Amino acid sequence: MKRYFHSELEDLRKHLILMGERSIDSVRLAMQALLTDDVSIAGQVIALDDEIDRLEVLIDAECVRYITLRQPMAQDVRLMTVAMKANHELERSGDEATSIAKRARRLAEFGKVDDFYNIPRMGDLALEQLRDAMDSFITEDAEKAMLVPRRDKEVDDLNRDNYAKYNDKISLHPEISRVSIELIFISKSLERIADHATNIAEEVVFLMKGEDVRHTHEVKRSVM
Repeated sequence: MKRYFHSELEDLRKHLILMGERSIDSVRLAMQALLTDDVSIAGQVIALDDEIDRLEVLIDAECVRYITLRQPMAQDVRLMTVAMKANHELERSGDEATSIAKRARRLAEFGKVDDFYNIPRMGDLALEQLRDAMDSFITEDAEKAMLVPRRDKEVDDLNRDNYAKYNDKISLHPEISRVSIELIFISKSLERIADHATNIAEEVVFLMKGEDVRHTHEVKRSVM
């Protein structure tokens, strides 16, 4: 059943949705900057990070004010808890996107990258996870949220494969090791973004069902 929020809760919900949109934009633009070698797009990501940071502060303040002044019922306390946790996960995703953008800008100084290995696929998966996690929050769909962790293992596997390949490349071509090191860190940032998306999805399940599914058999089974 659709839940209705009075004005303060609706404002909080809207701000959290906006935070999700900005974080998704940040990751999308960071990947575009990396894959197209466009440093101007990297600058857009860094500018977006300031807006994401401001939203994080605003959302936390709204949650604290509501809990302090309104003495909310249990269901609304869950919303506050989820909002503050998801807020942090989205801010961290924005930070990782900013890290990717800055590394993309540094990579541009070395010329065109000859092999991204699994990084484009990781970027697609991480974005899908973030979008689906936020969609599940907007539509209040716990079942959709439970699907998000299923892509996490693939991202982890691709990251491990990248690490092995880039380390081999460093051994064979130490003269260009700086490029491979930057790409290793970019791969790790994408793996972390996927983790943040998974954490948000698990919070959506808690919001809708009141169940903490972190580390449970159901979630672990979903990522096998």
